Amino acid sequence: MKHEIEKLRSRPGVGRTFFVLGLALIMLAGSLRMPVFADVASPTELLVGADAAFAERFIMERMKAAISRYESVLPYLDTLSVQSQSFVIDRLSQCYYELTTFSEGNTPEDRDLFEEGKAYGLRSLRLNSDFAEWEKTDFAKATGFVTDPAALLWTANNWGALFGYNPLQGMVDVGKVKALYERGIEIDETYWGGSFHNALGAMLITLPALLGGDPEQGRAHLERAIALAPNYLENHVVYAQYWGFTYNLFGKISGIRDRKLIEHELNFVLSSPIGNWPFWNREAKKEAKALLQKPEEVSGT
Repeated sequence: MKHEIEKLRSRPGVGRTFFVLGLALIMLAGSLRMPVFADVASPTELLVGADAAFAERFIMERMKAAISRYESVLPYLDTLSVQSQSFVIDRLSQCYYELTTFSEGNTPEDRDLFEEGKAYGLRSLRLNSDFAEWEKTDFAKATGFVTDPAALLWTANNWGALFGYNPLQGMVDVGKVKALYERGIEIDETYWGGSFHNALGAMLITLPALLGGDPEQGRAHLERAIALAPNYLENHVVYAQYWGFTYNLFGKISGIRDRKLIEHELNFVLSSPIGNWPFWNREAKKEAKALLQKPEEVSGT
């Protein structure tokens, strides 16, 4: 899977001629204001540049460069294997979701980014012909055919983030997002630091029972995420955020459930190294600083 703290999120897989390829790249370069070289870059070369920018996407300019470079591969997508196609589209779904972390939160621009990320995610899911066949008639059955964890996670995260902009539509779609997370747990619960457990747990805690909410089950998912990936600091932030506080029927923080847990988890985040998660552990530290102020705001002290 935005809630009371605006920047926090739950969280917490062509047969064209060379002339046509070259012409397309020249046109693309012009639209991106990129220099055109005598030797046209191959999709593989474009991906190398995209992956290099992706590794440094905690810097906004590099995040935007990653998106631009992955999108520069799209005109050649059908020259690639289905696995490579899904990789490119999944990365775009992920990057559009992550780009919102650089904003003040809950802006119209964020909504547009989430919509773009959701569209890419669904495009990736539809590479599976069985998903595409059943998507409109039985979404839960459709997700059962998917084996790409990246497509499941980033589609669900973008889609879930949109609920805050249209709560009524969110009530209609919540079952589909829940199904994506549950399928992700089935095929690879360790993916992206246990993020399927992380996101599903937050969802179950904040949803009313009528929509499938179950706080205790949600807590179990959050604790499972930490057990799977204790060094993925976002897991600790989400545990503090969603189990440390209580929520009203509208998903807003209404009180404090466990102040000691909040302080323990967030101080752990702030004292931990960035480690092997350069983007999300940096984000977790920013979120932890903001959340540590929340108990005083809630209690009015």
